[in-house]
Amino acid sequence: MAKGLDLHKAFDTFRVTPNKPIKLKEYDTAWNGMDKLGKVNKDTIKEQADDLLEESVKELSEAQGLLWANNKYSLLVILQGMDASGKDSIIKHVMSGINPQGCQVTSFKVPSEEELDHDFLWRYSKALPERGRVGIFNRSYYEEVLVVRVHPELLERQRLPNVKIDNEFWQARYEEINAFERHLYMNGTQIVKFFLNVSKAEQKERLLERTDDPQKRWKFSAADLKERDCWGAYMKAFEEAINSTSTVHAPWYVIPADRKWIARSVVASILASTIGTLKLEYPQLSEEKNKELEEARKLLKAEP
Repeated sequence: MAKGLDLHKAFDTFRVTPNKPIKLKEYDTAWNGMDKLGKVNKDTIKEQADDLLEESVKELSEAQGLLWANNKYSLLVILQGMDASGKDSIIKHVMSGINPQGCQVTSFKVPSEEELDHDFLWRYSKALPERGRVGIFNRSYYEEVLVVRVHPELLERQRLPNVKIDNEFWQARYEEINAFERHLYMNGTQIVKFFLNVSKAEQKERLLERTDDPQKRWKFSAADLKERDCWGAYMKAFEEAINSTSTVHAPWYVIPADRKWIARSVVASILASTIGTLKLEYPQLSEEKNKELEEARKLLKAEP
């Protein structure tokens, strides 16, 4: 990696400290590291970020192999953000080196009638990664305190009994989510949550690109513009959800998403580092198994 910039040093900038409320307006959506790491030009930062992405994808691939072989932990990656914030791009580029057998991606659409007949966490519980696997939620149960909070009329379909939709209701949902994530953590699921923090101006450019590019037009939806009109309400909902649910065992990271190459490199490095903290090793074989392998080796070498 070229000298002059080490994005690892800035991870604390992105991670939300539990019980230390943040203001999203104080986060630079086009972060370039200048405030923490001195004056470095854009080309150097992009070069460093691309190098870090390549290194981190390799590390993540190796870490996934250990996760799979160890079969004791799983990793749940939650991606949240406004439309066009880069969730699909993160999945495509960061997970490029992962063995598909050990990874599952789930995107959650409008809930079905069956899903609405259960509690709001039910459909997400069914999609959790097994031990040894990486699970990616492209949007997640946080939609229940984001889009549903911005559009509380959606709660009517959930047919909740004797519920008053007030601040206490949303605080209770945060508590349920925290309890759910703590339960997962206690049972071996490492949880990492990313809010892809894109600016309204950058979102406009990306939505315009979708209308101009024949290969991207299929991704455009008129609903994107309707949700864009609720930008302020969404930012408020994201901020409160992040402040209420960033914990030691399930941290939130606010990722600057205006520059996709920064977002990809930072997310990849955080994921590789997260698995690395588990200090996993390949399983140690018993004496009997070693003897069996040695015998198999001899038989194979003896073949003509």
